[in-house]
Amino acid sequence: MQTIDFELEGSYVELNMLLKLVGLCDSGGAGKRLVAEGDVKVDGVVELRKTCKIVAGQTVTLGDVEIRVLADPEG
Repeated sequence: MQTIDFELEGSYVELNMLLKLVGLCDSGGAGKRLVAEGDVKVDGVVELRKTCKIVAGQTVTLGDVEIRVLADPEG
């Protein structure tokens, strides 16, 4: 499994935008489709809310890629 560490800028990032920012899809709209299709898990549970707020300490999984969300180093 590939692991990506993502440092937040602020208190949260929307799920569909996180997928875009780490390069797993080309746009926020493509991210929304992945979420809507049930392909994305947050902390091991399928997440269907496309703009769900992801905060530091959560883990997002898409296929064999795991994204660890880290706290804003400036926050």
